[in-house]
Amino acid sequence: MEERKILIVEDEKKIADTLQLGLSENGFYAEAAYDGNIGYKLFQSHSYNLIILDINLPGINGYEFCKIVRSQNTYIPVIMLTALNTLDNKIEGYDAGADDYIVKPFEFKELLMKIRVLLKRTMNQNVPVGTILKASDLEMNLDTKEVKRGDTIINLTSKEFQLLEYLLRNKNRLVSRADIAINVWDIDFDTNTNVIDVYINYVRNKVDKPFEKKLIQTQVGMGYILKEK
Repeated sequence: MEERKILIVEDEKKIADTLQLGLSENGFYAEAAYDGNIGYKLFQSHSYNLIILDINLPGINGYEFCKIVRSQNTYIPVIMLTALNTLDNKIEGYDAGADDYIVKPFEFKELLMKIRVLLKRTMNQNVPVGTILKASDLEMNLDTKEVKRGDTIINLTSKEFQLLEYLLRNKNRLVSRADIAINVWDIDFDTNTNVIDVYINYVRNKVDKPFEKKLIQTQVGMGYILKEK
């Protein structure tokens, strides 16, 4: 089925070929590229529904590849699959536009689960043109991807946009870190990482800090709430 077509961009041929075989055995159509340049040519000439992307690639590296993809396609899910495991690596990956970040070595079953979750979310995503989310003077246009407070345009990265969208969709309702992890990152909540808190601060610095009225509030030990009033 067309909605199950996956591009693998991985320079370790053994890993790429194993992924291709495993995905094929699970009903997906997968193609593999062993460097960023070839991967980009495939992306340009074919229609894919998900990309699995290494970071350390010959040619275009994974971060740049993801940025290019995001500039051309906002919705296609991108999973970074890499040996780079620091928090800074993960933040850079999410800032580049990745939907999920898996560190090698990894369990194929976990990757398969995340692929299915992302494809299900994408296939069910039917955002009407011009749909607007609002809270107080904060406004998000889901069609144009424009965010503003009053007349001030706010520039967000892909992951910051997804996080703010989730908070807006749940305005005036407390959401836990686990809620955010599952719905924004599509990952099982890891109590040993502060990625979510880091991104909340990123969003606050752009959406709240320059303005008198603060919308995003912390409930200590419980989570976060975007309050309209």
